[in-house]
Amino acid sequence: MAATIARSGAATASRAPKPMTIALVLVLGGVMVSLDTTVVNVAINRLSQTFDASLATIQWIATGYSLALGAMVPTAAWAVGRFGAKRLYLTAVAGFALGSVLAGLAWDVPSMIAFRVVQGLAGGLVMPAGMTILIRAAKPEELGKLMGTNGLAILVGPLAGPALGGWLIDQVSWRWMFFINLPVGLAILLLAGRLFPADAPGVRRALDVPGLLLLSPGLAALIYGVTRFGDGASGAVPLVWIAVGLALAAAFAVRARFAAHPLIDLRLFRSRTFSAATVTMAVFCCGYFGTLILAPLYFQLVRGESAQVAGLLAMPGAFASGVAMQVAGRLADRVGPGRIVPVSIAVSASGFVLMAVQLTADGSYWGIAGATMLIGAGGGATIMPAMTAATKGVSHDQAPAASTTVNLVTTTMAAVGTASVTALLSSRLPDGGIQAIHGMTEAARASAAATLAHAFQLTYLLPLTLVVAALLPAFLIHRRSPGKHSS
Repeated sequence: MAATIARSGAATASRAPKPMTIALVLVLGGVMVSLDTTVVNVAINRLSQTFDASLATIQWIATGYSLALGAMVPTAAWAVGRFGAKRLYLTAVAGFALGSVLAGLAWDVPSMIAFRVVQGLAGGLVMPAGMTILIRAAKPEELGKLMGTNGLAILVGPLAGPALGGWLIDQVSWRWMFFINLPVGLAILLLAGRLFPADAPGVRRALDVPGLLLLSPGLAALIYGVTRFGDGASGAVPLVWIAVGLALAAAFAVRARFAAHPLIDLRLFRSRTFSAATVTMAVFCCGYFGTLILAPLYFQLVRGESAQVAGLLAMPGAFASGVAMQVAGRLADRVGPGRIVPVSIAVSASGFVLMAVQLTADGSYWGIAGATMLIGAGGGATIMPAMTAATKGVSHDQAPAASTTVNLVTTTMAAVGTASVTALLSSRLPDGGIQAIHGMTEAARASAAATLAHAFQLTYLLPLTLVVAALLPAFLIHRRSPGKHSS
């Protein structure tokens, strides 16, 4: 009997998928989600034309997705404990594919935004559930390598997204930016359902529903108020929305101090390193991610390029960001993130300066590509070490809360940054905004190119200011390697 059980156990172990196989499937899921974070950036101009919408309105297709993505991050630990990691992952991938199809069928801007929110709500659970599956399947000594493999999604998605999106927009249809996720999602469901280990009983966590109902609407109201400035609304209307957003956020912060299981554990901010790293990421990500929508618009509105060309021109920055992220993440373990992050921010800031200077009506594409690579390299080398500093310096029990907080902050501030820069750009475009530019003849657009380029140059001053401001908290990040300090 014992021999039979042993043989059965050995056979089961031999049939169990290797952790690297699981990691590669997770990369496919991560790429699908990260693609939709970047692919829409090159489509903003075309979608504005198609739906005859202002820039401040159409940007909600990107912002709504990011907000929904961030809103689901705090629920991940509860959902894994309630439904199981594998079941949650499969459900999230299916929901993302469904949301993608619906977005591809959208008939106006409100329907598009609504379906993008569906995508974001599902996509926000794909990465946390997948990470849980990988951690449980991996041996401690191989986790670092597997995490590096899983991180390929961060490189491939932003690299391929703009180029693929531009090609689909010009050669096929903008709708296929979303339809393409259906076959990818079906492939993931087939592979994951077959290869991922079955769920084991997990620890159920409480979900802070009141906190969720305060924070998510608060952030949405705040960002909506910012975008209303870009739509030319009177001063009172945007300020009311901003005030409502700030009031809800403040109420969330007060409640979080006393809740047993808050979405964000404010006690984490008692650590100098955690506070400095998280604030650094908040300010930096607001400026850095906010500009991802600007360059494609510049190439299309000012230089008259197609969506496909605009997407290809975004690839050098994405490549530099992905490579720098991989290198800096490993280097942070050796020399400490506090030594890397300030230098990386300075590199990114220099790229923003060069970008603002060169975004003229006839600026060199080589020069712009160089500036884009500096921005991307600085961004990639800032985010990963800052995340390392924030999450590795906390206790084992606080690690899930720290990871949740960091991901929520970065995702939310990316949405805030996108809304802010589009509102500022909208306010500096000629009367009629982006819709008026679409109605121009080629000759009229060429004559207005210098004015349009100047609007983009002035807009870049906002992210530049934010990136430079991120240096202040960055200097407070501990300079020693994580794990060598307890504060």
